[in-house]
Amino acid sequence: MLKKITDLLAGVPATILAGLFLLLDLIPHLIEEFGGTAVNLSFLPFDPVWVTVVISGIPILYRGIWRMIHNPGIRKISSALLITIAMVAAIAIGDLFAAGEVAWIMAIGGILEDKTTERAKKGLKKLISLTPTRGRLLFNGEEKMIPAEKICRGDVLRVLPGETIPVDGIIIRGETSVDQSIMTGESLPVDKTVGEEVFCGTINCFGAIDIQATKIGEDSSLQKLIRMVQEAEDKKAPMARIADKAASWLVPVALLIAIITGLITRDVVRAVTVLVVFCPCALVLATPTAIMAAIGQATKHGVIIKSGEALEKMGRVDTVAFDKTGTLTYGRLEVSDIVPLEPHITEEELLSLTASAEAKSEHPLGKAIVACAKSRNVAVLESDVFKMTAGKGIYAEVAGRKLLCGSEAHLLNRGVVLSDGVYSTLEKLRTQGKASVLVAEGTKCIGVVAMSDVLRRSAKSMVDRLHSMNTDIVLLTGDNQKTADYFAGQVGIRQVRAQLLPEEKVKNIVSIQESGKTVCMIGDGVNDAPALKTANVGVAMGGLGSDIAVDAADIVLMSDDISKLPYLKRLSNATQKTMKFSIGLSLLINVLAVALSVLGVLNPTTGALVHNGGSCFVILIAALLYDRKFD
Repeated sequence: MLKKITDLLAGVPATILAGLFLLLDLIPHLIEEFGGTAVNLSFLPFDPVWVTVVISGIPILYRGIWRMIHNPGIRKISSALLITIAMVAAIAIGDLFAAGEVAWIMAIGGILEDKTTERAKKGLKKLISLTPTRGRLLFNGEEKMIPAEKICRGDVLRVLPGETIPVDGIIIRGETSVDQSIMTGESLPVDKTVGEEVFCGTINCFGAIDIQATKIGEDSSLQKLIRMVQEAEDKKAPMARIADKAASWLVPVALLIAIITGLITRDVVRAVTVLVVFCPCALVLATPTAIMAAIGQATKHGVIIKSGEALEKMGRVDTVAFDKTGTLTYGRLEVSDIVPLEPHITEEELLSLTASAEAKSEHPLGKAIVACAKSRNVAVLESDVFKMTAGKGIYAEVAGRKLLCGSEAHLLNRGVVLSDGVYSTLEKLRTQGKASVLVAEGTKCIGVVAMSDVLRRSAKSMVDRLHSMNTDIVLLTGDNQKTADYFAGQVGIRQVRAQLLPEEKVKNIVSIQESGKTVCMIGDGVNDAPALKTANVGVAMGGLGSDIAVDAADIVLMSDDISKLPYLKRLSNATQKTMKFSIGLSLLINVLAVALSVLGVLNPTTGALVHNGGSCFVILIAALLYDRKFD
């Protein structure tokens, strides 16, 4: 109950109310200080600053007492304890304004810090929502829908086209293509046949398959993915409050100086003034105000920074790990090569025949070919016959021509003869990381249409700029090795680790961290969420990226502009320099104010005003970050 009350008093509405009452009390003080006629507030039943003291002071008193009871060792002494002592001392000598001002400034600092360290917690819930809830059990020749939690290891399950695979398993009947981007990030569905493994949470795109369950419940790949996000989330520590770190020596020093001042001068007012000016308000504000300004600056550039901790760490990053699909590339397939293998067939004719044959296909490769033909105003004819073999290819009859489109294995199984020229063309395209569709008429292969993901235009220049900042770059991807090597070569990345499942990405990041590196992971898919959480800083692509990746990340690029990464490092470095300068300045102001208090130049009220001025100066310095140019 007491915690709820203090949380309410520390909230924004209550703090605004406290500030209004403090202002009401401040105006008469200012008028008197500068020789004006005293303002009579006797019409009020109480001194208005009491409202400020109660609203902003009670949460500080609560924190100070709670930390003394619960914190171990030197951590019992906190900035809240020093402020509580100063408030009590100021009230004891009748200077309510000084007590209210110190309490209110600390309340503002707490709110600013809370706003900068809030973290999104929705990602894990979304990841859990992907967990399949039912499966189609085959028992004694009959199909029966059962809850996923009742599936046992060894059960045989049927998965129809479009359904989510409920458990990890091995295909025992059927052929299909599986969208397993949730696990590997691969942009293309993967062809699967008898004896091959499928994963929980992935989607069966085409043919019906029967699988035998091998990993169920908590052992499934999706549940491991969820656990990794949870474990990585638990490893994240909140940003430590600088004022509390300093309080272990500030409190004893402040008390000692105040006591010595009181004993030597025999003036209790001077002793209380020392306590008031020694309160670390500017110190508390130095960090959150700089971070808020930097976060505002980043927001203007389409970059969402979720916490001050992430901003701080970004400046220390010396290794950047990239996912490929949707990060270095746009994550969309486009026709890259049209290769006729017969002299009488032109590129346009080959594209027209292939698009006409694939027009009724639901496969992403077929759709990309049809889209290319339409964009080039190439004729797409209606097929008279259309048959699809799930996971392999299609047969179509177009304008009396019998066409086969699909994989190398599909054409060989249908009696098509592949020449050495076909094999050399396929090998060349594979080394470039491209997916190929072979086109045959009768028993002869007449051409190849290749598709590739599209590299982001800014990728190479961004990698070059990071290299110039002495940053190591590594590619971590679920794609096959040749595809990964090709795209890495295009942008200048020398370290490539391919064919990785989510847990393998995490292991790679941990391995890099164990070598003493600070790692930033850039990703966009559900499969990247554990790696984003495990890295020191996780950056997600926000425009086209998965909601789960966005929620798992510390920083989100809302415009999917990876060229902002060097900007982020410079912004982080500037923010750290600003914080260090502000902290140094606040300590200097404290030292000077203490000296003036000991000499009797300042009293509690003027000391509070000087102290307040220092806090405002720190805020002003931080605000300059907002409009600074970093490009």
